[in-house]
Amino acid sequence: MRTVKVGLIQCGNPLNDESTPVAEIQEAMFQKHLPLIEKAGDSGVQILGLQEIFNGPYFCPSQDKRWYGAAEPINGPTVERLRPYARKYQMAMVVPIYEAAMPGVYYNTAVVLDADGSTLGIYRKCHIPQTSGFWEKYFFKPGNLGYPTFQTRYARIGVYICYDRHFPEGARLLGLHGAEIVFNPSATVAGLSQYLWKLEQPAHAVANGYYMAASNRVGTEAPWGIGRFYGSSYICNPRGEFLATASETEDELVIAECDLGMIEQVRQVWQFYRDRRPDTYGDMVKDLP
Repeated sequence: MRTVKVGLIQCGNPLNDESTPVAEIQEAMFQKHLPLIEKAGDSGVQILGLQEIFNGPYFCPSQDKRWYGAAEPINGPTVERLRPYARKYQMAMVVPIYEAAMPGVYYNTAVVLDADGSTLGIYRKCHIPQTSGFWEKYFFKPGNLGYPTFQTRYARIGVYICYDRHFPEGARLLGLHGAEIVFNPSATVAGLSQYLWKLEQPAHAVANGYYMAASNRVGTEAPWGIGRFYGSSYICNPRGEFLATASETEDELVIAECDLGMIEQVRQVWQFYRDRRPDTYGDMVKDLP
């Protein structure tokens, strides 16, 4: 039996004062995550997922260019500070950051570290919302790297970030690219799509025969007042069954043992990959008039 211990961290922002310098907020969030990262390592977590832009607030309800100062290269200070933790605990990590690819070009990105601390690659969020206070097009260029998967020491994983989860096309491509576990780091609030939170991603798991690990932050973040981040981070299996779920309100580490042998068992029953008809799907990749 091939099992992997998967962990997710959900965390709230301790500094919500609009006047606080960006770097100070980032440091506070980083320091708040460290005890939970170490707890994951001490608990034997083999692959750990952090929430969307984990080392800062969700600043996209604003259109304030000061937040451009939060962006950094993929091998910048945040990732470099986390490499020793990956090595110490032999723990692969999904590290979502605000990426500066070049001056003035920014992405919502997840850096994937292997258990030796090396960078396996990155995923850039492909679907960028611009609605109901989620003014992300002001801050992020749409991802341009497709839907890669990454062979960690323990499993092949993919990443889908927040709003991506509403689009089944990329979820299917991650499966076609060999993902065994897909991480969805998010920042989502009650009242907008909470009813979809435990509907869409288990559906992706079932339709594609892989594990889903979905993380969300908690609490409220002034000064924007966009709403309450409702946590509820969870891990589900290829049958859509919930293996572990966090609370709606607390900083928390959620852990589940994932039996990767279940993937083949499920796919031998539900032959979605065998029976798919790509020859009939051409209209899906045509743009709207």
